[in-house]
Amino acid sequence: MSEDGAVTKGPGEGGRLMRWAFRHLAGPAEGVQGAVQGGSAEAREAWKRDLAERKRHTREQRERKRAAREADRRG
Repeated sequence: MSEDGAVTKGPGEGGRLMRWAFRHLAGPAEGVQGAVQGGSAEAREAWKRDLAERKRHTREQRERKRAAREADRRG
């Protein structure tokens, strides 16, 4: 509490408008089947394939940049 007795909020906690919007517009958390578990087995497999593809792409980009830097050092 601050000196005048008002409760101070941390950064990112939001104000009255954010609390109202979250309470009234976000909707209930329950009722979404499989949201926490990741949905169906097919969706999980697709996510894993996508993640592997992204990692492969990132690895290739790093290798290209490394090769370009070494080429600049040599020539």
